[in-house]
Amino acid sequence: MTWPMLIGLLAIMSCQLVDSAFIGQLGAQPLVVVGFTIPVYQLIIGTQVGLGIATTTIISTALGAGQTDWAKQLGAMVIGTGLVLILALCLLLWVFQQQVVSTLGAQPELFPLLREYWFPWLISTWMGAMLYFGYSIFRAHGETWLPGMVMVLTSVINMVLDPILIFVLEMGIAGAAWATVIAFGIGCWIIFSRILSRGLIAWPAGGGMIRDGLHRLLAFMAPAMMSQFMPPISAMLATSIVAFYGDFAIAAWGLGTRIELFSIILVLSLTMSMPPIIGRLRGNNELDQIHQLVRIAVRFVLVSQLTTALIIAFVSNPISDLLTTDDNIAAVLNQYLWIVPISFSALGVCMIMVSVCSALGTPNLALLISMLRLLVCYIPGLWIGSQIGGLTGLFFGAMAGNLLAGLVGWQLYKRRFNQMRARLQSESTPIADRVPLSQE
Repeated sequence: MTWPMLIGLLAIMSCQLVDSAFIGQLGAQPLVVVGFTIPVYQLIIGTQVGLGIATTTIISTALGAGQTDWAKQLGAMVIGTGLVLILALCLLLWVFQQQVVSTLGAQPELFPLLREYWFPWLISTWMGAMLYFGYSIFRAHGETWLPGMVMVLTSVINMVLDPILIFVLEMGIAGAAWATVIAFGIGCWIIFSRILSRGLIAWPAGGGMIRDGLHRLLAFMAPAMMSQFMPPISAMLATSIVAFYGDFAIAAWGLGTRIELFSIILVLSLTMSMPPIIGRLRGNNELDQIHQLVRIAVRFVLVSQLTTALIIAFVSNPISDLLTTDDNIAAVLNQYLWIVPISFSALGVCMIMVSVCSALGTPNLALLISMLRLLVCYIPGLWIGSQIGGLTGLFFGAMAGNLLAGLVGWQLYKRRFNQMRARLQSESTPIADRVPLSQE
């Protein structure tokens, strides 16, 4: 189940890097606009991923219980809820765009270019969210191949259209966003036509079913969404700290963030493919199998991400020169690539722990891990590092924060897992053999 997601996400991340490379040829200002856009985009991503986690959990659970009709109705409610939520969020961002980016540290001279970019970008963001909800419905039914292939197709279309719209038609930075709109539009047509043709969604039977479905959806979605909100909130705080060092630092930080997303693509794929498997094992009370799966994933993430960090350090100069023509931005980005990626292995472990805890039916613990990772480890690490060593110290602070977060996430998961195993063993012990509560 991981391979199609890995291929699809690889295509998406490659497309984002190509986007950055094309935009980087337009000069420093467009890159700065993208740098201020990334934390806002993570806010929208947090909303859609939170709903996607709830979708996978409740639909796969219903299917496992043989409630096929109920699963189809839940699918329709997911699409409707996501459509309204993301549309409302995008409209609010459009209305208050200047206030948002001003809070992040943007200067007024960026506002015209920002407005030109944000109109098509917000449209593409809403369409991308709808596409993601379609992917989530397929994943809940145990199918990852079609979503993975549509990810590849939309990414290829986007990369082909980018130079045409940006340079040939001279649309500039807005052309990159319009290319995404077209690609996502084609992807939505493919995914939702397949959902309808295969009968994966159905209109709820009545008002009572809608209330029950929304209640169940929100019960899972609320903590999952709050957990996903932590990264964009921390990204905004981090951007505000980095903005102190000027536009060159913001542009390099934005490029570094995109490379980070590309580097942890395998981790992201695992966070999509593991929850349905863990959910089924949990339903059968096969906790030892879950722990074995988690340990395999953690070892694999540690080795693969350390290898990725070494590769990034080795090719840091060519990457920096490819993504920007500005020497100052390239120098800062090169320094970022030598320091921060070392901690991507620990970051990956923490992300796996968040996903696993959500799949284990403990979304509140997943939320706690996310909060500790970002608000106790990462952001304080950035601030302390910047106070000690300036921009270089900030990069070392990011590395230290990620390393600490991985350790904290693993320890909290092990504590929760041991509690679940002890409770399961207690429930399987004959009543006559149990120790009275007063003696415990």
